[in-house]
Amino acid sequence: MLILISGPYRGGTNDDPVLIRKNLDNLEAVALPLFRKGHIPLIGEWVALPLIHLAGSQKTGDEIWDEIQYPVAHGLLEKCDAVLRIAGASKGADQDVRIALEKGIKVYYSLEEVPYAR
Repeated sequence: MLILISGPYRGGTNDDPVLIRKNLDNLEAVALPLFRKGHIPLIGEWVALPLIHLAGSQKTGDEIWDEIQYPVAHGLLEKCDAVLRIAGASKGADQDVRIALEKGIKVYYSLEEVPYAR
């Protein structure tokens, strides 16, 4: 399965770059275990952040950031087979889960719930 890893990125950071990096590290920490279960992990920021940079965003949450960040995640949901929602407060991740459930996309709430593909 192509699985979108969703959880806090900006949430709880007050836009502190060190805390944002820690949140991204937490998202990325489950990518390799998902891959080793036979799935393709995907994190929205892996796609959105280069686009945000190329578009000239000056800071997290500016107009360019808002134009790209969440639309990328929502577009990726159209292609994903499942969502893995990792722990932590996040309006964006909660929105990903809501959209996934509305579309009938499976949502997992822990790595242990995700079955092996092989």
